[in-house]
Amino acid sequence: MSTYTQILYHIVFSTKNREPVLEKQKLGELYRYIGDIVQKRDGHLYGIGGAADHVHLLCSLHPAVALTDLVKEIKTATSSWIKSENIFPDFGYWQSGYGAFTCSPDAKEHVVQYIMNQERHHETESSPDELKRLLAESGIEYDVEYFE
Repeated sequence: MSTYTQILYHIVFSTKNREPVLEKQKLGELYRYIGDIVQKRDGHLYGIGGAADHVHLLCSLHPAVALTDLVKEIKTATSSWIKSENIFPDFGYWQSGYGAFTCSPDAKEHVVQYIMNQERHHETESSPDELKRLLAESGIEYDVEYFE
């Protein structure tokens, strides 16, 4: 019997200390690089977007790939690439943690649109407030000190 899965992950990770160092005009290069990593790990990227201090992606994973391994690979590879190519000169590191939320197939297009409209979305909501909201909506408890 084959293995069948339909698990969509909405993944969010931030720059170290949420520093706004991801320059808008170069984000497309970063997104393509991340997309290549997901594809090489036999996943599918449905949407990617972000702001100057964080990245969102919606993807599915191959059943043999652990979520934590994929996020670690994305963050490690992009950090090296950003520094070697000097894509974002003020970039230091990615924050150590990440948020990951499952998404139903019915909500996929809504989440993709949300991710693709991050720039407009952050005109009215800060990145820390967005993450707190996503955590609360998913019923995930978090340490308030992390956001101070």
